[in-house]
Amino acid sequence: MQTYETLLTVTSDDLDELNHVNNVRYVQWVQEVAKEHWMTFATEDIRKTYFWIMLSHFIEYKRPAQLNEVLKLKTYVIKSEGVTSTRVVEILNNNTNKLLAKSETTWCFMNFETHKPARITDEVIKLFH
Repeated sequence: MQTYETLLTVTSDDLDELNHVNNVRYVQWVQEVAKEHWMTFATEDIRKTYFWIMLSHFIEYKRPAQLNEVLKLKTYVIKSEGVTSTRVVEILNNNTNKLLAKSETTWCFMNFETHKPARITDEVIKLFH
């Protein structure tokens, strides 16, 4: 399984009225880290031919993140079949390694030319598994 990780620091823009990271921000981070993973490992030719759209999103919040905490976003694909792929994102406190949130999203593989679902190619499956 191909894993991608990145770090970020919580800023005041990420906080809600309780001074915790806003739930919407977690969703944005899940989308951003998935895109970074794709952009890092997919070739330019693949990226010009295909793109992904999110079909469903489940996120479980375990602990709040606070201002100035360094977070580790870790993502990997657990299943790819037909036109869909299931991706996990774990958001952890980088210092304690405690899980703050975990998401599972289902993505649909799309053809840029037709804007219709496309069967996930073996080449793309090998990039992430």
